[in-house]
Amino acid sequence: MDYKELADLIFPNAKDIEYYEEKYPERNLPEGAMVTRFAPSPTGFVHIGGLFGAIVDRKLAEQTKGVFILRIEDTDQKREIERGTEQIVEGLQNFGIIPDEGMISEDGEKGIYGPYKQSQRKDIYQAYAKSLIEKGLAYPCFCTTEELEEIREKQEKAKIRPGYYGVWAKYRNLPIVEAAEKIKNGEKYIVRFKSHGNEERKIKHKDIIKGNIEFPENDQDIVIIKADGLPTYHFAHAVDDHLMRVTHVIRGDEWVSSIPLHLELFKALGFKPPKYAHTATIMKEDNGGKRKISKRKDPEAAVSYYHEEGIPQEAVVEYLLNIANSNFEPWRRANKDLDISEFELQLNKLSVSGAVFDMVKLLDVSKNVISKFTAEKIYDETLKWAKQYDTELMKLLEENKEYSIRVLNIERGNVKPRKDIAKWSEVKNSIEYMYDEIFKNNKEYEFQKITDKEEIKNILSKYIEKHFDINDDKQTWFNKMKDLAEEMGYAREVKEYKQEPDKYKGHVGDISTVIRVALTGRCNTPDLYEIMQILGKERIYSRMNNLIQ
Repeated sequence: MDYKELADLIFPNAKDIEYYEEKYPERNLPEGAMVTRFAPSPTGFVHIGGLFGAIVDRKLAEQTKGVFILRIEDTDQKREIERGTEQIVEGLQNFGIIPDEGMISEDGEKGIYGPYKQSQRKDIYQAYAKSLIEKGLAYPCFCTTEELEEIREKQEKAKIRPGYYGVWAKYRNLPIVEAAEKIKNGEKYIVRFKSHGNEERKIKHKDIIKGNIEFPENDQDIVIIKADGLPTYHFAHAVDDHLMRVTHVIRGDEWVSSIPLHLELFKALGFKPPKYAHTATIMKEDNGGKRKISKRKDPEAAVSYYHEEGIPQEAVVEYLLNIANSNFEPWRRANKDLDISEFELQLNKLSVSGAVFDMVKLLDVSKNVISKFTAEKIYDETLKWAKQYDTELMKLLEENKEYSIRVLNIERGNVKPRKDIAKWSEVKNSIEYMYDEIFKNNKEYEFQKITDKEEIKNILSKYIEKHFDINDDKQTWFNKMKDLAEEMGYAREVKEYKQEPDKYKGHVGDISTVIRVALTGRCNTPDLYEIMQILGKERIYSRMNNLIQ
């Protein structure tokens, strides 16, 4: 009996691998085009590190006129959660990441290199595993759990490296006839790769990000096909990346140690390996040190957090590009109004050490991003967010659409637009004073310098009686504010007050603050003139008179 007969016994129905090589031919793409893939497991939410990887994958494929694939690695079906694939698809869509090929819903897919779920590619993996057995590069292993535990205990006792390799690979050299007999007798088995590596020898590998790295060769006889007939991650990724014609694998640096094994698998299978780029782990500052951002400890580790908080997808993507390439920030300063699709990501400029995730910096980026949005876009995005997370705000916006857009347009479209909103969850607080149904519940007014009630009453009364006209242009409006200040014993200009503070009660800014607080209940707001224009004559009279009384 030879290896081919053993392979036929194990995989009697497997097609010849040439069938798959013809079915999934080389792609017809421009020179330099990158084929990248994001390949998560459907075992929980999309992690911020996964989103980072997907953004890099998508960007590289896009800018080189290549292909970005969303592949689902679901061979560990015990860990799979309900609707796991759908959660991944939606999690990416929330950040504008749509694959060129791959999964587009729980069961829907697009592209001719599928199926794009590994659990549906069982026949393909078995065909390639069969070809390895035929070449004597893989074998059936009949080790029970008890036998593997015994091997591990002996290795620990002898203080040697654990694993299934060399003399510890119990069934590696089992005669073919005996192996066949066990299979025919119904004994359970898995298929292992027969490594020809030697840990004493070294391999050199050039990682696109980390540069030249040296490793011991792989000598582990890893499992490639499990008892359920599905492959392990290591074997499946090699077969899939080859048949989907992936050119660049961008993944977290926790996979660096797998390089010797993966390169050996590619060589044994007769495949050209893709180029590998291992990205640094996203870190978080904690008690003066740094640690890996954690699904368990950090809410911001889940990409759903940004959706719930209402941080725009554009801001998160822009911030992650900022982490990815150090030259992004100067590019953005020089190209304030360009879309980020114009930025060319350079893979070899990704950080070698872990970038620290800084929420303060992200919110600063978000303020800049939102400052460029039109009032209509802010209205639409806030309403969409409010429908899920704030019914009071939703009602306010829906019932006052045109008015709300005017409110949100205050200080927008200027050379220096307002930057007071970092997320949609802050919008209500930033505009609620413009709505009578909320403002009437305001019982406290925080005046700053002028706190005497009679003085406040006099300022408001005189302003309404002599100086207020809703039809005034901005300059006239401000000149009248100065007139009121002078009339009440305050300096017309701040600099006048600073030069002779003993001569005046205060300055025009103190007067305008009284009016601002009377109309909004706040000391700090966007442009007061624009606020008054939108509030209108009746609201202004009503609010001031209520305070006077």
